[in-house]
Amino acid sequence: MALEWVVLGYAAAAEAIMVLLLTIPGLDGLRKGLIAVTRNLLKPFLSIVPFCLFLLLDIYWKYETRPNCEADSCTPSEHLRHQKSIMKSQRNALLIGAALIFYWLLYSVTSLVVRIEQLNQRIERLKNRN
Repeated sequence: MALEWVVLGYAAAAEAIMVLLLTIPGLDGLRKGLIAVTRNLLKPFLSIVPFCLFLLLDIYWKYETRPNCEADSCTPSEHLRHQKSIMKSQRNALLIGAALIFYWLLYSVTSLVVRIEQLNQRIERLKNRN
């Protein structure tokens, strides 16, 4: 099960790096190639959405089937294990949220950068026509 979270973490990190590289000013020479790569990766990265939904359902299932550890009904080690399980679930939910937000940001930024490039090309054509 840990491999799924590692894959999701790497995907979220790759999305964050690509968003960062697309938004850093001064990388105009690199930006054209990065736009092409990013546009080609948007469709495969879309698989993150159902993957995140699956992992979210996994968290929910674990939450519903988790034994309750209240007051004197459990030993200190069971209480500690219960608390660790809650912390891991919260961390994993944050990772899911981050992956989805970074995908949305990557999609939005890529479409905006492509639109800006198209508008710049139209401006150049209009200047050349006059």
